[in-house]
Amino acid sequence: MEFEHLVQEHYQGLYRFALSLAQREADAADLTQQTFLRWATRGFQLRDRSKAKTWLFTTLYREFLTGSRRAVRFPHVELSDAEPELPAVQDRTMEEMDGQSALDALGQLDETYRAPLTLFYLQQHSYQEIAEILNVPIGTVMSRLSRGKAQLRQKLTSVREDTDSPASPKVIPFAEPPRANRHG
Repeated sequence: MEFEHLVQEHYQGLYRFALSLAQREADAADLTQQTFLRWATRGFQLRDRSKAKTWLFTTLYREFLTGSRRAVRFPHVELSDAEPELPAVQDRTMEEMDGQSALDALGQLDETYRAPLTLFYLQQHSYQEIAEILNVPIGTVMSRLSRGKAQLRQKLTSVREDTDSPASPKVIPFAEPPRANRHG
C-alpha cells in the first residue's frame, strides 16, 4: 500500500520534472517509470522515509544523466543515414555460407571457446551470466569470446577455401541459378 501512496503523491511532480529535462513526453514517462522501478527494488534501503521525495527526484535526475551520457556515447543513427559508413558485405560469403557449416565449425573449436560462443550467440546470455555459468571472471569471458570468434572465422574461411578448390564440387549460390557457358 505504501508504494501506491508514494506513486499517487509524487507521480505528477516527477513526471513534470522529467519532462523539463527530457523535452519529450515518451522519454519523461520512461524516466518516471524507471524511477519508480528503482524505488520498488531499492527503496527499502532508505532509512528515513521522510526523505523519499528527495530520493525519488535525485534518482530521476541520475537516470536522466545516465541516459544522456549513453546517448552521447552511443548516438541514435538512422540506418539509412549510416549506410555509407557500414562495411561492405562480401556477397559471395553470404551466398555460400549456411548455418550448418557455421555450427560444424563451432563444433570443431576447443570447449574453452565453444562454450562462451554458444552461450553468447546462440543462447543470448550476457557477459555477466556467462561468467557465472562458467565460473570465470567477466574479463576471461570477453577474451574467450574474442579468441573464439577469431578461431571460428579462421575455420569458416578455410572451409570456404576448401569448397572453392578444384578437387571439391563448386557450391552454387542459392539465390542465383547456374548460368550456361557461352562460347563464341
